[in-house]
Amino acid sequence: MRNLKTNRVRRARSTRIKIAELGIMRLSVHRTNSHIYAQLIDDKNSKTITSASTLEPEVRKSVSKGSDVSAATLIGKRIAEKAKKIGIENIAFDRSGYQYHGRVKALADAARENGLKF
Repeated sequence: MRNLKTNRVRRARSTRIKIAELGIMRLSVHRTNSHIYAQLIDDKNSKTITSASTLEPEVRKSVSKGSDVSAATLIGKRIAEKAKKIGIENIAFDRSGYQYHGRVKALADAARENGLKF
């Protein structure tokens, strides 16, 4: 019998296989009950290029809770700004098996609004 986490990980694995075939940078999202994290990953070299999360001191000052839609919007904006500073615009969005609504959708929309294309 499968549980929720193994089902999510299975969905995430199939998505990552498809993204690897494309050969472009991947914006990976991870969420917990308390925080949300975003990483820009280069799968060719197995390196994290840049990241943003609600644990960063600058973000903690401006957000009361790290687990709401406004925090996810701020993280989406920050990761897009960091990626543009490096010179990355085209990426693939990896929702890590999470449903595309709520915090995940808010992060993706904010990243698109601030210049990332996916």
